Amino acid sequence: MSNPKKARQPGFLKVGECLYRHETSGTYYALVKSNGKQIRRSLKTQDLPLAKRRLREFREKIGRLDLTDGKSKLLFPELAEKWRATLAPHLKPSSTLRRDSSIIQLNRFFGQQLARTVTRTLCEDWAQTRSPQIAASTFNNERDTLIAIFEYARREGIVLDNPAEVLPRRKQPKPAILIPTREQYEGLLKTMRGMDIRYWAAADLVELLATSGMRKGEANALHWEDIDWNRGAFTVTGGEGGTKNHEARIVPLFPALEAFLRRRLAEYGDTLPAPESVIVPVKDAKKALETVCQHNGYPHFTHHCLRHFFVSNAIEKNVDFKTIAAWVGHKDGGVLVAKTYGHLRDTHSFEMAKRMA
Repeated sequence: MSNPKKARQPGFLKVGECLYRHETSGTYYALVKSNGKQIRRSLKTQDLPLAKRRLREFREKIGRLDLTDGKSKLLFPELAEKWRATLAPHLKPSSTLRRDSSIIQLNRFFGQQLARTVTRTLCEDWAQTRSPQIAASTFNNERDTLIAIFEYARREGIVLDNPAEVLPRRKQPKPAILIPTREQYEGLLKTMRGMDIRYWAAADLVELLATSGMRKGEANALHWEDIDWNRGAFTVTGGEGGTKNHEARIVPLFPALEAFLRRRLAEYGDTLPAPESVIVPVKDAKKALETVCQHNGYPHFTHHCLRHFFVSNAIEKNVDFKTIAAWVGHKDGGVLVAKTYGHLRDTHSFEMAKRMA
C-alpha cells in the first residue's frame, strides 16, 4: 500500500505584475526586484483595489531606494554621522551636545548593525532595553534622534521606511514651578550685595533676569547698544547663539528694568560704557544663588526661577497671556504661559475676590 501524497503547502498565487495573494490568509503581497535583489512586502490588505494602490506606492519607494555599495553597506554609526553633518551648521552648542550624547548611546546598541537592516523589532528592543535605565527626558532625546537619523536615511534612499517611527515618547513628569516671593527676591539681592564684592555682579545678573524675563543666555548677550532709551525698549538677540526660537524680539523697557539699567549706567560716572559692551559681565550666578539660598534658608532657586518670578509679577498685574508670551519669547500666542502659569492667575483671582467684602 503506497503512502498517501503529502498535502500541498499553501503558497502565493500571482494575480498581477509584482502582486501575489497568500492562499490561506488572502493577504496581498508585493514582490519587486531592484538592482538584482528581490524585495517582498505585505500590503496588509485583502482588498484587491487597495492592494494595487499600495503596490504602486511601494514601487515608487523602491524607485527611490539606492542599493549601491556606498549606501547599502553603511553601518549605523556612519549613517548617524552623515545625518549629524547636515545639522551641525544650524544647531546651538547646547543642542549639538545633546544630539552627540544621544548618538553615543545609540551607537552602543546599533553600532555593528548595517543601517538598512535595522527593523522595527530591533528599534522596539532598543526602547525596551534602554527606557528603564534612564530618565524620560533622556529617553525622549535619544528616541527623537533615532527617528531623525532614519528619516534622513529614508529621504536619501538608504531605507524604505523609518523603522523607529513606531516608538512612543515617554511621558515626562511635570516639574513643580519654584517661584521666589517678592520678599525672597529682595532678600536675595540684599544678602548678595551685603557680601563681598564677588557677589555684586551676580546680584546684577539676578536683578536683570527678574526684571526683564529673559533667559540666562539672552541676558548674557544684552549689550548697551541694545537699549533704545528714546523708544523705551530693548532688543533681545541672544548673541551668537541666537534666541531659543532664532528670532530677535523688541520688548518694552519695564520700569523696574529701566531703574536697574540707569543705576548700572550711573556706576560708570562720567565715562559712558562702550555700546558693544555687555550690561552685566558675569555669565553665571549659580554658585552665588546656592550660597545665598542656603544662608537665608530659601529653596534652591535657579536662574530660570527668576524668569518665573517675572512672569508671575506680570500675571499679578493682570497682563494677558499673549502679551507675556511675546515679552518672554514664546511664539505660541500664550498657550505655554497659560498651561504653565494658569494656576497663578486663578490663585490671584481668588485672593482679589476676598477684597469684594
